[in-house]
Amino acid sequence: MKLIETALPGVLIIEPKVFGDARGFFIETFQVERYHEIGITQPFVQDNHSRSQRGVLRGLHFQKTRPQGKLVRVSRGAVYDVAVDINPKSPTFGRYVGVELSDDNHRQLWIPAGYAHGFCVISAVADFEYKCTDFYFPEDEGGLIWNDPEVAIPWPIAQPSLSGKDTGLPTLRDLVQAHS
Repeated sequence: MKLIETALPGVLIIEPKVFGDARGFFIETFQVERYHEIGITQPFVQDNHSRSQRGVLRGLHFQKTRPQGKLVRVSRGAVYDVAVDINPKSPTFGRYVGVELSDDNHRQLWIPAGYAHGFCVISAVADFEYKCTDFYFPEDEGGLIWNDPEVAIPWPIAQPSLSGKDTGLPTLRDLVQAHS
């Protein structure tokens, strides 16, 4: 597989080998030894799968005290996937990485624990799958508003469809002030 480092420490774009012919393709989406070789050594404890329509934006989410590392991919459709550095002590605080993940490019994104994560669906429908290094705890969930002007993510959808929860998330500045 091909590994592409990003501008955020530890956030990696992974391009697995795809074996295809006229009948279709085969891809190994996870193999513990290969992923250990590239530095992803945490055990995965939970797999998630969501389906969303065009224009749905989910995020930007994180767990406050039990952060999750996530290995994300799209098995159907396409999304614009984003990781944001929310650690005020980090030299890349407030910066983001955005990448298109699709069933055509087979890319994966590794997002280590401690980043906010979200995605926006850019195809008619998308099946989004991800492995987590810790369990989801609703009472521990945190978030960052999708359109924070300081982060300035160029989302491909001007008026996304959001959950009620995601419309009320704080800005990065509000997050920092709440933890000061």
